[in-house]
Amino acid sequence: MRRCDAACGWHQIATLPANCRQSPLPRGSGCRGNARGHALAYKMIAERDNEKYSFARESRLLIVAKARVWASEGWRVVITDQDGKAYAPPEFDQLLAA
Repeated sequence: MRRCDAACGWHQIATLPANCRQSPLPRGSGCRGNARGHALAYKMIAERDNEKYSFARESRLLIVAKARVWASEGWRVVITDQDGKAYAPPEFDQLLAA
């Protein structure tokens, strides 16, 4: 049997390790907030039956939009702002006006 590397589609590919000169991130620093280092201002909690989900966002607009969608699908939704004040679905417009 003859092995035909190039003619039969068998190719050897040389791979080299990447050297991006990046140092690893420090471990155990206790990151709080998002990837940019800012604390997330708005938190949403959605509950239904035995399920509970929570989300955090910087943008009021995004968190209110997400909360309205979840509320329209039958979830009990509450948004909490950075001061700890809670908003139920009828109060979402107050949050947007703030």
